[in-house]
Amino acid sequence: MDHVSRTLRAADMSRYASAFASRVTAKARLPLDFSVASLRIVDRVVDGLRQGTADPVAAAPVLRELGAYLGEVIVRQACARWVDFDEATSELFRQPVGVRMPDGRAWNPLGKVVNRFELGPEESAHTFFLLLPGRVRRPPLPRRTADGRHPAAA
Repeated sequence: MDHVSRTLRAADMSRYASAFASRVTAKARLPLDFSVASLRIVDRVVDGLRQGTADPVAAAPVLRELGAYLGEVIVRQACARWVDFDEATSELFRQPVGVRMPDGRAWNPLGKVVNRFELGPEESAHTFFLLLPGRVRRPPLPRRTADGRHPAAA
């Protein structure tokens, strides 16, 4: 685990992921909108990095940002929360932070993206989200009327 990884804190991860998504969306015009479907873009970007460089050290900063983005999608879409790992869990996952699901299970989105880079397509961020045990779906937003109001207020 490098120095930058050790400085990541759960309290900063939402802001870190949002800054990355805003920068990439504006610069590369990739629609990173924190949707589950946008995780397919994460997979494609990691695959492009894999083809461009075999050096995980050179790719580490981008992989860290993509992992933060994956984690933030889990936070927003599955009612999870960012957590700082204790020393044993951090050593096991080789990351200082992760997400905890409503059922208490902890997951390692930063490591998942590294696995995609090192092992290939079978380590999909999109599939990882879809198969996550313990996720709770956010309730859908109420439909709006043609004038933009919620039906109960109409």
